[in-house]
Amino acid sequence: MNQLQSLLSEYFHQTNDNKKSEIEEVIWSKYGVRGHILIMDMSGFSLVTQRYGIVYYLAMIEKMRVTVAPIITSNSGVLIKFVADNVFASFDCAEDAINTAVEINLALAEINKKSSKQWDICVSTGIDFGRYLRTDEGDVFGDAVNCASKLGEDIAHKNEILVSEKAFMTIDKQDLFIAEHVKFKISGISLEAYSIATKS
Repeated sequence: MNQLQSLLSEYFHQTNDNKKSEIEEVIWSKYGVRGHILIMDMSGFSLVTQRYGIVYYLAMIEKMRVTVAPIITSNSGVLIKFVADNVFASFDCAEDAINTAVEINLALAEINKKSSKQWDICVSTGIDFGRYLRTDEGDVFGDAVNCASKLGEDIAHKNEILVSEKAFMTIDKQDLFIAEHVKFKISGISLEAYSIATKS
């Protein structure tokens, strides 16, 4: 059991509210991070898998992974993990996160030009800003992670980049991006975001 697991177990079994608060403060002081989370999801999993089979789709996932990883690191991002056809990354500033998503869309578009349409790889992206917990293993948890996941996996359309209002407000020069203000309501939660245009 690592230290975080031990602290969480202690928190779960603690009956004193003050002690719980103390443990929570320790967890946030040791594992808390403030920054931008990018979560990207490949489009069309169910349709492609039904039509061509899982091996076909896994080959597409592998191509996507080898394409996006160097783009993330070249924009000062940290690749947190791949989960199936999802990508998790963190950034210190929103501009780097957005530029990464734009570059990935452009790179995939170039790849798609060189192959038949059934091999087209497209992604949807969500970006949020806030405090989150980063474990010793590099995994991440928190509202910023949940919101980026909602935007990227549940709301964004194919090739769309959705940046939460909170993340977009951290950008000094917002006019560098072509952005449309949009509002959503999902699972009873209202979200405001900006849809970023990919400029070729």
